[in-house]
Amino acid sequence: MKKEIIINSSLHEVRVAMLEDGEVVELLVERADSKRIVGNVYKGKVTSVKPGLQAAFVDIGLERAGFLHASDLDHDDEETEGGRRNRNRHVPDIGTVLKAGDDIIVQVTKEPISTKGPRLTADISLPGRYLVMMPKGRHVGVSRKIEDRKERTRLKQLLQGCRPEQGAFIIRTAATSASDKAIEADVAYLSNLFSVIDENNRTHAAPALIHEDVGMVVGLIRDIFKEDTSRLVIDDKDDYSRLLAYVKNFAPELKDKIQLYKGSLPIFDSFEIEAEIKKTLDKRVWMKKGGYLIIEQTEALVSIDVNTGRFTGRRNQEETILQTNLLAAKEVARQLRLRDLGGIIVIDFIDMDSEGNRKRLFNELRTHLKRDRARHKVFQVSGLGLVEMSRQRVRPSLESQLSNDCPYCTGVGKVLSMETMSSKIERLIHRIAIVTKEKHLQIQANPVLALYLHAACGRFPGGFSGQRQGPDRRIREENPPPVVWVPPVAWVPSVAWTPAIAWAPPGGASGGGIRLDGVLELEGRPAQVTAAQGAVAAAVHR
Repeated sequence: MKKEIIINSSLHEVRVAMLEDGEVVELLVERADSKRIVGNVYKGKVTSVKPGLQAAFVDIGLERAGFLHASDLDHDDEETEGGRRNRNRHVPDIGTVLKAGDDIIVQVTKEPISTKGPRLTADISLPGRYLVMMPKGRHVGVSRKIEDRKERTRLKQLLQGCRPEQGAFIIRTAATSASDKAIEADVAYLSNLFSVIDENNRTHAAPALIHEDVGMVVGLIRDIFKEDTSRLVIDDKDDYSRLLAYVKNFAPELKDKIQLYKGSLPIFDSFEIEAEIKKTLDKRVWMKKGGYLIIEQTEALVSIDVNTGRFTGRRNQEETILQTNLLAAKEVARQLRLRDLGGIIVIDFIDMDSEGNRKRLFNELRTHLKRDRARHKVFQVSGLGLVEMSRQRVRPSLESQLSNDCPYCTGVGKVLSMETMSSKIERLIHRIAIVTKEKHLQIQANPVLALYLHAACGRFPGGFSGQRQGPDRRIREENPPPVVWVPPVAWVPSVAWTPAIAWAPPGGASGGGIRLDGVLELEGRPAQVTAAQGAVAAAVHR
């Protein structure tokens, strides 16, 4: 598999795309005014302790206080078989450990999301190129992805001989085949880094930032730029020079893989990444052979629906469904990484009768998810064809970074239909007639709705002034007033909808009343607009 990293760097934004066999599988965006804070270490001040939640809120100098759970207070050196952390370890009562006003060193593990503050831990971890240091621990661990027993033993013995007295260490996957000198240099680097953090803790008053993690680009070089990456291409000359200098010190064997982009087209256009970014905002994702996914994000979970679409298959229905589901398993894994979807995820695969096909689908999904850097857990396919899974959420999803909710529909994506709007206006007219005994009524709406109302003017009591009169009606023994339509169109060289409220005193030329006007400004010709883009209102004349 061919892996590539493409970096688009500008003054206000850095975008990093990771490609596998030419397909975009991850996209990271960092802006100058909203840099990531995961990995930063702060000296915080406890603002409140909540024994009922077994948690504390810590002021680290940001807009919202961070959340610190009792399970994140201490480091656990005990591990279960297979290198997994012990889930049954004792969790201290947070009320006996912390109180409001205490100072505490914490590290951010999850970015602020929506209305929630950052997630914090007091078990600090400092990543290097080959090692991760945890100052509160004492043990030495080896990544489970290093499967060779001789290599695991070599690395562990090497680290035991050069490690300092304080701190636990985890040997990362990147350390495979690393030289003794490289491991020893990483140990020295991490030990010195913790000494600087400890000194900053003694000299700074809370709340304060006492260690800022490396930027996104350098972090990616440290964590994922390895021997299996074919090349890294960047379009900024200054950042290219900085990356070369960093790699020469920490991974000189990779410096020849870094390239400066010199093409005439923007780098993301040249690698066809820009079009893929645009697709990430669509709910519908088309797959090969004509099937598609529908991805819906909610506050609580993400739902993914699999459909055969235009794919009809060649043999039988079960085979067609199986092929669609297998293609969907691969695409779902890619979309989870690309859109950075986290939390609870429910995938509605097309139901299959064969138990063997269900197992094959489950194994296919797990195979593609192995490439995902985020922690995840997948459950077996249910009888209804549902797969439930969870995925680590460290930062807001890509959709929330690239878009805001529509100010008209507040993110719902729906507008009232013409039939609903006209019925709403009719009820408004009747309500005004019953309550106020008004003699004259004036309505303004956007042009598209106006045409619909004009065509349906027979529905309205008294019709429209100057138009064909519709049949009279009586609502609760009252005669609603005649309706006057005033088209709110002004031909000016711009496009905008401007609502405005005006009051006309009684006895004036307009008859007086409250009026909600709207002006749809067009660019020399009628525009296609929806009913929600205009304003519908009544002017009650007294």
